[in-house]
Amino acid sequence: MAFTLRRNHLRDLAPLASMLPEAEISLLNPSAKVPFDEIEWQQKWLGDPEDVSFYLRDATGRDVGFFALREGVGPEVRHLTYVYICEEARGGAAAELTEHVEQAARALGALVVTLKVELDNAPAFNAYLSAGYEELSRRKGMATMRLDLEKRLAE
Repeated sequence: MAFTLRRNHLRDLAPLASMLPEAEISLLNPSAKVPFDEIEWQQKWLGDPEDVSFYLRDATGRDVGFFALREGVGPEVRHLTYVYICEEARGGAAAELTEHVEQAARALGALVVTLKVELDNAPAFNAYLSAGYEELSRRKGMATMRLDLEKRLAE
């Protein structure tokens, strides 16, 4: 694919709203209102001052993906949240997405990336395993995973 990463400095959620079908809002965030509410997302879901979000752009410059990195237990840990890729960009995009997540987390000074993924989302779960994330636990249908960025650099 060849995506480029664009940091969302202005917390602009209009591109996410335009690429996200209503039916998939609950996949991105089961607690969010439907239809997509930009103000809710800016205040409630991406409202922490340390939350940083990014868009993935395709070769034509169109936004086709989104993810956010939330500060974890200190600034050296970033938690991956709200990952979304447009359906037409999904085929083979997972490996590139995880590379961009890793680069973005490093640029923010992270040493570790954590995430939670639904166990019934086999494509996402397997993509994270393939990218080197280790499974830490399973609880209530979710797997908690971790990627050690320092270890990755040493490999």
